[in-house]
Amino acid sequence: MDWLASLAPALAPLCAMSGVVVGAWFSYRQVTRKASTDERVAAVQAKATAEATEGQTYVAAMRTVTDGFASLLDQQRGMLDQQKVLLDQERTMHGQTVERVAMLEAGQLELTREVRQLQEEQRKDRRWKAAALDYIRDLRGLVAKALGRPAPEPPEEIAADVANVDR
Repeated sequence: MDWLASLAPALAPLCAMSGVVVGAWFSYRQVTRKASTDERVAAVQAKATAEATEGQTYVAAMRTVTDGFASLLDQQRGMLDQQKVLLDQERTMHGQTVERVAMLEAGQLELTREVRQLQEEQRKDRRWKAAALDYIRDLRGLVAKALGRPAPEPPEEIAADVANVDR
């Protein structure tokens, strides 16, 4: 072991030097690992930030879509309410129109009945007038035969009618 003790002055600096080299290598390895870890952390943080931004963008897009659909639904409900109001107005107008038509039809039926009554009265008056004029003519003929002279002149109101009958 003497030889090892004789090598000690040469080995000690060599071991110290290899300790320094190993220490430097460990220090380098630690710095590289730290840098690598920092890069990975930065990459993970960047990725997380990007994902968070993408998530926020997605959430904002979904809110926009949801708000748009809600707005569209509100508009459709408003339009439906307007259509209901218009439909109610149309129903009311239709009901009023039906009432008016029924009233006009009833008036027309009444007028038709009155026209028929007037036409019947007119027929009766014509028959009565014709019968009355025949009767007057017969009476004038009898008066003329009985008296032996012409019958007296009829009143002005019926003179034209009696004269037409005598012809």
